Amino acid sequence: MFKITKLEGGLQNVEGFYFDGVNSGFKKQGNDLGFIRADEPFAVSAIFTSNKFQAAPIRHFKRAQERAGGELKTNFILVNSKNANSMTGEQGIADIDEIFSELGKKIPLINPVMSSTGVIGYRLKKEKIIAAAQNFNLSARNSNALATAIMTTDTIKKELAYEISLENGEKFHIAAVCKGAGMINPALATMLCFVLTDAKIPRADMDELLKKAAEQSFNTVSVDGDTSTNDTIMLCSSAKCAYEKEAFASALNALTHELALMLVKDGEGATKLVRFKVSGAANAEDARTAAKALSNSPLVKTAIFGEDPNWGRIASTIGACGIECDEEKLRIKYDDVLLYDAQNRELDAAREAAAHAVMQQKSFTIWCDLGLGDGEFSAYGCDLSYDYVKINADYRS
Repeated sequence: MFKITKLEGGLQNVEGFYFDGVNSGFKKQGNDLGFIRADEPFAVSAIFTSNKFQAAPIRHFKRAQERAGGELKTNFILVNSKNANSMTGEQGIADIDEIFSELGKKIPLINPVMSSTGVIGYRLKKEKIIAAAQNFNLSARNSNALATAIMTTDTIKKELAYEISLENGEKFHIAAVCKGAGMINPALATMLCFVLTDAKIPRADMDELLKKAAEQSFNTVSVDGDTSTNDTIMLCSSAKCAYEKEAFASALNALTHELALMLVKDGEGATKLVRFKVSGAANAEDARTAAKALSNSPLVKTAIFGEDPNWGRIASTIGACGIECDEEKLRIKYDDVLLYDAQNRELDAAREAAAHAVMQQKSFTIWCDLGLGDGEFSAYGCDLSYDYVKINADYRS
């Protein structure tokens, strides 16, 4: 057996990496440029956005990966916020190469890669990045500085760490920083996430387990149904400590699930975290489709914000998402309060009051049983508030 223990702080709990953040002038105050590095090249497994317009940093990474024969190792990851370097064409990739060419004069770089987040359609301010990078403390292990450097509309930094103790007494660690509050959609989840581990994990396991973890975590959450051009998850291993596949998979799943819920809780203008549980679907894919449709629906989200137990929005969303369903078999509950089944189609005063009380909570479950089979899936979402509009109406400022 193994034991997973949550630790204080973030990346500093992992052996073999250095990280820091500085201000380059993209933000008026606070960090906006950071790095992850190691003395020796480390393995990187990555998952990127499903958006067809992938940003220059992703295209740059994929080219480096192709040159490496599909299994990239690097010793340096550069990260910036406020500028996505997206829709910038070949020049956006050339700008990254130029930045690394300059940094390489002072920092030993092996297959360096970059990750960016921010406004789409503007080239990087190379001079600012190159100048600010001179202020990096390359020996620092400052997880907080990196976690804040990648924030955009986030209101809180997001970092998490676990220690895993194996039955034979050996240990390894896994930790992450991530950002995300808007443009969150279950087609990865709009975000940057950097997961570091000192486990001696084989590259094949990195790819397999990261994909499975993302499917069960980041691919289940939604804030607004939009998918960015820059979504990135990277899993990096220094291979300094022990490894056991089952233990690592459990820790990675727990880490990514908790981080995914942090994204929803910090959704732009969000006031509520809601689990959309669909069971009794004809198959697993139908359950997944319905749950994601509910987590993405603006009408469902606004009803949640208004604390209005209008189950009609739930039913109509399920009926419109293209899956097999039957109004005679459908049941809808908010936590344990029954809102709809074939024998209870109209809300009476008592059930409406009880449902309203559930919706006043910061977190609750909307459960839909389709009564058709064994398919089941849970997606996570939040409400859509006035503040979401205000934040995104003047995002570039």
